Amino acid sequence: MKRIVYHVILPAIMPVLFFIIVLTPVEVLGCIVRGLIAMLIALISGLAAFVTVIIAAKGGAKGRVRHDRNSIWWVMSTLILVIPVIAMIILA
Repeated sequence: MKRIVYHVILPAIMPVLFFIIVLTPVEVLGCIVRGLIAMLIALISGLAAFVTVIIAAKGGAKGRVRHDRNSIWWVMSTLILVIPVIAMIILA
């Protein structure tokens, strides 16, 4: 249960925040503020995904030899954190 919280639920906060901001009407926040907040969330999420890739790669090399199951959780976190970055590219 602890792994699910750390590697699925916590990283899923970034895509949820991104899509909440994107789906907010322009009249609420304004166009520029909404875009800047969405870009900031995508940037933070991309940086966090980069960090999780590094952690997965470190554990992955050792993990293949020792059959470490932790590296697969880091890869899952990376895939979740990349969602706002891909959505920003598609929407831009």
